[in-house]
Amino acid sequence: MSVKKLLSVLLIVVLLTSIFVGCGNNTSTQLEIGDLYEGQVIMLGDIPEEEMVPLSNAPAVSTMLLPVASGTDVRKNEKAEIDVSNMRDGYVMIKYLGGNANLRVLITGPSKVQYTYHLKSNGTFEVFPLSDGNGTYNIGVFKNVSGSQFATEFTTSINVTLRDAFAPFLRPNQYVNYNANTLAVREAARLVSSGDSAIQRIEKIYGYVVKNFTYDKQLAASVQSGYVPDLDKVWNAKKGICFDYAALTAAMLRSQNIPTKLVVGYTGQVYHAWISVWTTETGWVDGAIHFDGKDWKLMDPTFASSNSSSESIMKFIGDGKNYSAKFLY
Repeated sequence: MSVKKLLSVLLIVVLLTSIFVGCGNNTSTQLEIGDLYEGQVIMLGDIPEEEMVPLSNAPAVSTMLLPVASGTDVRKNEKAEIDVSNMRDGYVMIKYLGGNANLRVLITGPSKVQYTYHLKSNGTFEVFPLSDGNGTYNIGVFKNVSGSQFATEFTTSINVTLRDAFAPFLRPNQYVNYNANTLAVREAARLVSSGDSAIQRIEKIYGYVVKNFTYDKQLAASVQSGYVPDLDKVWNAKKGICFDYAALTAAMLRSQNIPTKLVVGYTGQVYHAWISVWTTETGWVDGAIHFDGKDWKLMDPTFASSNSSSESIMKFIGDGKNYSAKFLY
């Protein structure tokens, strides 16, 4: 698929401005949740919607840490409940109590980058990362009332001091959603051995994904705003869009206690998703694909798999200047 055609497809799936928060019209007003009050009606334009779904397939267990709603620090009203008991571990858990509705969660951290998520209205908790480091986070739940108008259901602010910088990238969340029974997690445990170093685990897991999964062009042409990777579905199909690749690989690595960022941003002009990892030997490698004993290459399982790890694509992947990160999950 040409870049021009791909961009045309991407434009079709845009919901107002985007699928992830923070991109699009740079002149849009930044929403300060502290200024909102329950029942206020706002235009969705005031909540930067998600950016286009990252699609591109070409250039332009160790002790598993799982989230829990501990209930020791809960902010709530009759509409929504936000459990912030484990914010030091890099996440909050949110559920909606007001019945069936079209909902959004808006989280703004110390960098002022705004993250918008869809929220289910079935009364169950969902996990949202605090990937912006230490500082103040504003969190809000909003309900669609008409067209692009959303009513403020509940808002709160929290002051976060993470247990460590890796905390948000070691556990499941809405986009990297897994547990001990997730098929990819079980395969990760089978692939590695107890004596493997972190680098060896990364190589085995990454190599498996690159060799066994293909890019789903049909899904790329039809995916809608609000798409969230279903890891078991991706695993059984052995194919997916780049968002799926990144989420699947991140889940496998995190389940092995390897800090892994799901990164969303741009490769050239194309919206894309990839991963970055951390090891004690290397620190954060903002794009590890493999370690040849001397150098790391960018970890982009979509590009490497879709292009059969050709010399040209590996050269592109290995050049970090081709990648521009916007959001971390």
